Amino acid sequence: MSASKKYKRIAFVASSGVEAQQALAQLTRIHQNHAPEDADVVVALGGDGLMLQTLHLLMRSTTPIYGMHRGTVGFLMNEFDVDGLGERLDAAKVTNIHPLLMRATDVHGKVHLHHAINEVALFRQTHQAARLRILIDEEERMPELIADGVLVATPAGSTAYNLSAQGPILPINAALLALTPISAFRPRRWRGALLPNTAVVVIEVLECEKRPVAAVADHDEARDVHRVEVVSDRSITMHMLFDPGHSLEERILREQFSY
Repeated sequence: MSASKKYKRIAFVASSGVEAQQALAQLTRIHQNHAPEDADVVVALGGDGLMLQTLHLLMRSTTPIYGMHRGTVGFLMNEFDVDGLGERLDAAKVTNIHPLLMRATDVHGKVHLHHAINEVALFRQTHQAARLRILIDEEERMPELIADGVLVATPAGSTAYNLSAQGPILPINAALLALTPISAFRPRRWRGALLPNTAVVVIEVLECEKRPVAAVADHDEARDVHRVEVVSDRSITMHMLFDPGHSLEERILREQFSY
């Protein structure tokens, strides 16, 4: 079993699940486990939740991340195998992704800044539907959306909650964002929009005192917001590694033909 020629120092991170912890023990017996800040590559053992957590932790690092599926959902992960890790890392293809930056202002004037790899979503906080106004690049595009909420998704996140909300699947290299309503009431037939990834999306909450709304960037939440700005943060590039034939681009393409 040969070591990687490209990545001499490997850091392993794992979820708390039994399978992930067993995999961690097996791999650390074979390979020396370095700290993520000192590693040439990080190998994440778990599901998509762990991958998102790892991407967030290493967001401003240039260290590539290679995931192996030892969790529940594994869309962002490669198949697990204890053997041949060095060879697989050397053969892996790089996919570069950029996060969203959410700037949410609540009714008290506090500004919340959070990054999202999958999506930024706005949700109603009570039994009443949210009333939202949508502006794209400072131009009003929808004066009123009455819905459970709305979300802005990246290509990497387009197969996550966005897909469950009937949003479009985006190719991973597409210079696009998906703007998708969540259970729209008015206009009932609006299914969302495709936006250039250079767009500045502003969502204003109408009647924010009567109809409170929360904004969530992946797992970071701000409650009682009245204005949310979402942009693609091109200053941050994250590098994900995938086995040949199992790239994120291929998985997204395959997902469009599933039934």
